[in-house]
Amino acid sequence: MSPDNAAIAVSILILGFMWLDRDVKDGTSWALWIPVVWLSLAGSRSVSQWMQLGPPVSADQILEGSPLDRLVYTGLLLVGVAVLASRKKQVATLLRANVPILLFFVYCAVSFLWSDFPEVAFKRWIKALGDLVVVLIVWTDPEPIVAIKQLLARTGYLLIPLSVLFIKYFPDLGRGYGRWDGTTYYTGVTTAKNSLGAICLLLGLASVWRIFDDFHERKQPGGTRRLVAQGVILTMVLWLFWIANSMTSLSCFLLASALIAMTTSRAIMRRPALLHVLLAAMIAVCVAVLFLDVSPDVLKMMGRNPTLTDRTEVWSVILGMSGNSLVGTGFESFWLGPRLGKLWAMYTWGPTEAHNGYIEIFLNLGWAGVVLLALVLLTGYRTVVSGLRRALPASSLMLALFFVGIVFNFTEAAFFRMMTPTWILLLLAIIRVPVSSCVTLQTSG
Repeated sequence: MSPDNAAIAVSILILGFMWLDRDVKDGTSWALWIPVVWLSLAGSRSVSQWMQLGPPVSADQILEGSPLDRLVYTGLLLVGVAVLASRKKQVATLLRANVPILLFFVYCAVSFLWSDFPEVAFKRWIKALGDLVVVLIVWTDPEPIVAIKQLLARTGYLLIPLSVLFIKYFPDLGRGYGRWDGTTYYTGVTTAKNSLGAICLLLGLASVWRIFDDFHERKQPGGTRRLVAQGVILTMVLWLFWIANSMTSLSCFLLASALIAMTTSRAIMRRPALLHVLLAAMIAVCVAVLFLDVSPDVLKMMGRNPTLTDRTEVWSVILGMSGNSLVGTGFESFWLGPRLGKLWAMYTWGPTEAHNGYIEIFLNLGWAGVVLLALVLLTGYRTVVSGLRRALPASSLMLALFFVGIVFNFTEAAFFRMMTPTWILLLLAIIRVPVSSCVTLQTSG
């Protein structure tokens, strides 16, 4: 098949997915398309990269940013804020119920005061604020659970088939080549192998959750066709996992899928303590394998060595450049200016992140940021478990996304990084919905 014909076929397939997943009772707002566009861009490429203007190739370009990207994201953010203004009562209720998250955002804003690049930090904070805006749009939708389903489904129907198309028929877009040995690696709609693994992980989990959910409703009108759509997407995700050889994301996907399956068991729900033990054991196994040299064969199978592909060596270097350990260098300010130039002179592959979310927070926000992050995660976990106990719709998916947020950040920097899909969906999972809203959630499910 020629590339042009393949593109036409995939376009028809995407429309077919949308048709199969349609719901005549879908009462979601048009505003849901704002989170869909935001998450799709976060999970693929920036606007300037889609326009083939290229990624930043120098420290100065990273400092300056792209005017086109800034224009598009600002436009989306302003429209999103306008939507939230029309829902101000629901938004106020949600914000009052999520004080730790607000404190974290406020602290990041205050950190401009000691950043060496306050203007850049401010611009990045505004962009990161967009992540919270789109999450609030979803949770204040007239049908929040349906909105979550549609957000993940529409994003998956777009990014997953396009990744397959790019890899098979448009190699200039969907593949990359090693700088030194010319080895082929696969990126799909993203710009890096790990980024492709991340969207397969997150959107694949959404498909697993939908398959469990739709299977129980298969006798309802449209249940079978929705199962077919999610089954095909999941098959594509597994193929992308295989061809991309993204073992870290695949391992997270398998463990989180097991969590979704297990939390459908009434035995687990009747014994909450068992859930705590199960989750703690899964996280402990990941820590032992990655950091304690337990079962090195497993680490080798994941394509990692004891240095986690040189990550530990980079960690020792950047921790020595961390500056003020109490408050850090300021929001998103570590990988800028002379520090970035020095690191790029040391490492020819040009690192722009710590490849560890916890270290990234420490570098930018210090121990104060780490403590606030811990508070966000602890209260978020309580919210997720509370949802499971009350058998709220989507609670099993929220637990899986929480688990992914914790474990994925062991080897990738995905906490509070502007437009990072793992952070956006973790934020979606840990938002506390007040008890007064539970009736809406129950009817939406």
